[in-house]
Amino acid sequence: MQKSTSAMKQRTGLAGKAGEFLIGNDLRVARLGFGAMRITGKGIWGEPEDRAEAIQVLRRAVDLGINFIDTADSYGPYVSEAIIAEALHPYPAGLVIATKGGFERPGPDRWVENGKPAHLKSACEGSLRRLRLERIDLYQLHRIDPKVPDEDQLGALKDLQTQGKIRHIGLSEVSVHQIQRAQAIVPIVSVHNRYSLADRGSEDVLEYCEQGAIGFIPWFPLAAGRLSGSDSSVGRLAAQLKATPSQVALAWLLSRSPVILPIPGTSSVEHLEENVAAADLKIDEDAMRELDRTVRAS
Repeated sequence: MQKSTSAMKQRTGLAGKAGEFLIGNDLRVARLGFGAMRITGKGIWGEPEDRAEAIQVLRRAVDLGINFIDTADSYGPYVSEAIIAEALHPYPAGLVIATKGGFERPGPDRWVENGKPAHLKSACEGSLRRLRLERIDLYQLHRIDPKVPDEDQLGALKDLQTQGKIRHIGLSEVSVHQIQRAQAIVPIVSVHNRYSLADRGSEDVLEYCEQGAIGFIPWFPLAAGRLSGSDSSVGRLAAQLKATPSQVALAWLLSRSPVILPIPGTSSVEHLEENVAAADLKIDEDAMRELDRTVRAS
């Protein structure tokens, strides 16, 4: 059923209720963004089943106040970036598109690190072309390649930054020690690590980011499955609030730290709207602490 015009207007700008964060002290974004990995095919490979729906998802995300979109050249590969440009270019003022480089894709669900400077520079140039940008606001090293010296791969990104092709540099799936090593080479403004209510493996990294005002972008923020059962602590709280488990999990992330920028992804407009509604979900501090305690104990 098509939503009424008044109902649609009421939800416009909803992402802004999650609060804001300054990436690199100069990119102001709503703290609820969109991860564009799922607008590709199965195995994060090839075209999505419904390209038209993927385009509508991106346009609706912007309509809902999302102004931070995370993607990567390896999503597809190349498909996610191309769809973003098709859906949103010319980009609205204030929209920040973050992309990543550092993986090769030999096939579906296969990811191979490549931090060689020539590859990273070529990857960045390709992202600029596909996204139709002269400069990428946030370019993140998708993985630190253990086969390549840090100085070489981060030095390549520093060169691109000096050339004006990258505004800010971030890292993905790193330890505190790796962030510190990288910071000795180039300023780091964001970290993209796996983290959720059910997955606290990067707790020390989050705390380090808080101390340095570094944006912490959790991937797999909903830890699907583990959090969704109706008899789980998340499911029970969601039922009390007349919300979904996913909304509760996102609300917890938003309350956990002011540097967290959740980027839940989806290929469905309906699911997108459900996720963004988490920005307006009110959960008192006692309920949040109890949720945290029970999930840690499970």
